[in-house]
Amino acid sequence: MQNPEQSPGPNEASMASLRKYVQKNGLKFTKQRELIADVFFQSQGHLTAEELLDRVRKEDSQVSLATVYRTMKLLTDCGLANPHHFGERQTVYEPSETGEDHHDHIICQDCGKIFEFMNEQIEELQDKIAAGYGLELTTHRMELYGKCTRQDCEHRKD
Repeated sequence: MQNPEQSPGPNEASMASLRKYVQKNGLKFTKQRELIADVFFQSQGHLTAEELLDRVRKEDSQVSLATVYRTMKLLTDCGLANPHHFGERQTVYEPSETGEDHHDHIICQDCGKIFEFMNEQIEELQDKIAAGYGLELTTHRMELYGKCTRQDCEHRKD
C-alpha cells in the first residue's frame, strides 16, 4: 500500500492515466487489460507483443495475443506506449518518455539488440541545427544501425 504522503510512482501514474483515458472514451477496463498494462509498465527495455504475452501468461494463462495487441494499441493511442519499428524487425514497445527520460537507440542489424543512450552534446547540436532552420524542436527520434563487434553477439562471424 502506498504511503498517502508519497506521490504515485511511474507505474501508478501510468495506470491512473490509462483508467482516466478508458473512462473518458467509454471503453472497458478489464482485468486482462489491467494485467497487460501493469506487466508492460513494470518491464525494462523494449518488448514485442509476443514477449509481453509470455510475461503476462505467467499471471493469467488465458490472455490471448489479440488482447495484448489491442491493449498495446490502446496504450499507444493514449500516449503511454511508444511503438518502434527498428529496420525490418517486428514492432517493439516501450513506455512513453517524460522529458527527462529521453533517449536514443542503437540497433544491431544482426542480432537485433537495442542499446539506449543519451548524449547531451548531440541533443544540443540537434537544437542548434533546428534553430538554424527557424524551428524549435518539440520532439525527435534518433536511431542508429550497425553490426555487433561484441564478443557475445550470437551472430558475430569470426
